[in-house]
Amino acid sequence: MNQQGHSYKGIVIEDDCWLGTGVRVLDGVTIGKGSIIGAGSVVIKDVPTEAVGV
Repeated sequence: MNQQGHSYKGIVIEDDCWLGTGVRVLDGVTIGKGSIIGAGSVVIKDVPTEAVGV
């Protein structure tokens, strides 16, 4: 496992987003402007602008 290497893409959270308590955002995900993510959510893929996720 040590020889597999690592890759880090980073997380992008655009303006005016609301993230509830305990939200987990995985590496490489972008959360679009004005989006709302419900408490306890696990975000595994990009979230479009002004989307509501629970």
